[in-house]
Parts: sequence; structure tokens; C-alpha cells
Amino acid sequence: MAVTLNRRAYEHARELINDGRFVFDERDAWSEHRPSAQQENEFIRLHGFAEYGKWYLGINDEKPEDTKGHYEFPYGDFKDVHRCGVLAAESRAGQYQHHDIENAAAHLHGMIDAPKITPAPKRSRASSPGKPARGARHSLR
Repeated sequence: MAVTLNRRAYEHARELINDGRFVFDERDAWSEHRPSAQQENEFIRLHGFAEYGKWYLGINDEKPEDTKGHYEFPYGDFKDVHRCGVLAAESRAGQYQHHDIENAAAHLHGMIDAPKITPAPKRSRASSPGKPARGARHSLR
């Protein structure tokens, strides 16, 4: 079985995460958050296999493109990326030694878990509490 990274899906997931469209859920929640077979079938009916494939990090080239079996390692619910789905994909890809998929999922995981750093407002030394301005003399009175 030749399963390779679905670059379209990886880029789609990155865009969704950058847009804030992800669910920060727990590792073991994927069994509850993963789309059901019925939801998958409805999505395919409405949007086709090309759009369906954008939600799967792996492509199995031994299966026909217009089948569910062609796509592996789901990461979302057709609306948002789920942290638990990314973690499941990362773990399973590692187990089956699909390193390109494992690395892509690890990168997505890092994007989701990365703290959003906002720079603190800059303060001049003179305005720092308890510190005299540079060059100021201390009085010991």
C-alpha cells in the first residue's frame, strides 16, 4: 500500500488553522468528533470527492480516486480542524511509518498548540516602576 501526503489537504488545514477555524479538544475525543459514515456520504453528495479529499492528510494510490478508501488520516469535521483528529493522524501515521504524513500532522499540531504571543507594550526605562531613569542619581535621604 502506497500512502503519501495529500499536500492539498495539508495546505487546507494550515489555512483553516491560520483563520482560527480549529477546535482545541482533547486527544481522545476524536471517536466522538469524527464525522460518521452518513455525514461523509452527505458531504460527498453535496461537494464531491475533490472537496472531500481536502479533509484527509493521506492518499492511498492503490484505491480509485472516487472512493472513500483513496483518502486516509482525517483531521476535521468538514467545518473545522480538530486537534484530536490531528493527534490521531499523527499517531497512526507514525505507527505505519508514513513519515511525511506524521511530520505534516506534527506541524499542524504545533500550529494549534502554539501560544498566541502578543508583544507587551514597550516601556522606556524611565517609566519602569522602581527604577530610576538612566543617568538619574539616587538620593539616600
